[in-house]
Amino acid sequence: MYEQKTKQTDASVIEFIEQVDHPKKREDAYRLLDLFTETSGYEAKMWGPSIIGFGHYHYRYDSGHEGDAPLVGFSPRKAKISLYFATGDTEREQLLATLGKHTSGKACVYINKLADVDEDVLKKLIQQSILFLQERYPTKK
Repeated sequence: MYEQKTKQTDASVIEFIEQVDHPKKREDAYRLLDLFTETSGYEAKMWGPSIIGFGHYHYRYDSGHEGDAPLVGFSPRKAKISLYFATGDTEREQLLATLGKHTSGKACVYINKLADVDEDVLKKLIQQSILFLQERYPTKK
């Protein structure tokens, strides 16, 4: 049976950020921590060894594969900062068009530094991603 690799842990978010080598990237990580916390309304938690996630949802694909993931998150990696937002949302693409300097993959948006992007658009991406995932994967009561 498939074992999900990236799970929420009890590791310290602050200790993780303090281990970021580059001072400017560490500074950006603290600013992102504030932005994501304020915008999402969720407390930051470590997911796996290197993702700072906010909130969570349980997904189940048509294939039967299921698991848990953060609603949104980021990771201050060596090369670039990875931002994690929902995939499959058409509004995401419209917002990304106005975000600023970035590249994107299937699930990640990559930025070199926070100064390269519009923080107001980043806040909208966080809000839109959470809304999209909560509608797509509602919490069962």
